[in-house]
Amino acid sequence: MNTLFIFGMGYTASHLARRLRAQGWQVRGTGRGGDVDFADASAVHAALGDATHILSSVPPDRATGADPVLSHYADALRTAPARWIGYLSSTGVYGDARGAWVDETSVVGTGRRNARTEADLVWQALDNRVRVLRLPGIYGPGRSALDRVREGSAKRIDLPDQVFSRVHVDDIASGVIASFAGPPGVYNLSDDLPCSQNRVIEAACRLLAIPLPPMQTLEQANLSPMALGFYAENRRVANGKAKRLLSWELRYPDYEAGLAGILAGERKGSPENIRSA
Repeated sequence: MNTLFIFGMGYTASHLARRLRAQGWQVRGTGRGGDVDFADASAVHAALGDATHILSSVPPDRATGADPVLSHYADALRTAPARWIGYLSSTGVYGDARGAWVDETSVVGTGRRNARTEADLVWQALDNRVRVLRLPGIYGPGRSALDRVREGSAKRIDLPDQVFSRVHVDDIASGVIASFAGPPGVYNLSDDLPCSQNRVIEAACRLLAIPLPPMQTLEQANLSPMALGFYAENRRVANGKAKRLLSWELRYPDYEAGLAGILAGERKGSPENIRSA
């Protein structure tokens, strides 16, 4: 039986776990949706010994900048018998490209996420089985512009040249699965249509028949420091390598398809459209 062990079973990893379990996989892990205590080294080592595939979705610690998985279990990962090891990184490692396209050959470490860049590079060097999957803004059921529009928290910011990339959580899962049979390396998993956040909010409002929120300046929006950091970077993320080498196919190639799919799932009462704990 194929067995995946996941460090950090949060929103994205839990979505992947549900999909693989439906295909007959055994999935174990740490975190909110897991069954193994990260601090229980003996239990983690035993689970790693049984796993055919290992994935970490744990980001660096905000206080120390260290990757907790690498700090505690790097040696165990190197000696684990798994045939595949994956790490969910971030396209934030590319920093601000002033709206230009970035791909896996682009320079990293020029942005605000230096700890993430360091972890990304260390995971690459950890073992020749490793696939580093860099993710842009993640959205999906229970975590999309549809929810922000309904809650009244959606904002349109007057930054006409600002562009972001994003990816539906279902396409992340399919990208991870596609990488099981693909060559090791670094892959961007993003959709085909980078665009402004305003366009996404406007699409969500159209789908829900809710009036558009007012256009605001950054100062008027009173954003959190984390959100301000999000708007400080501007780039388009290319996904061609994953398509070529992994035969990855997007179910939701753009935000219009993704939001429509989420709304359709809500109306059907799909279990995948229930917010992950």
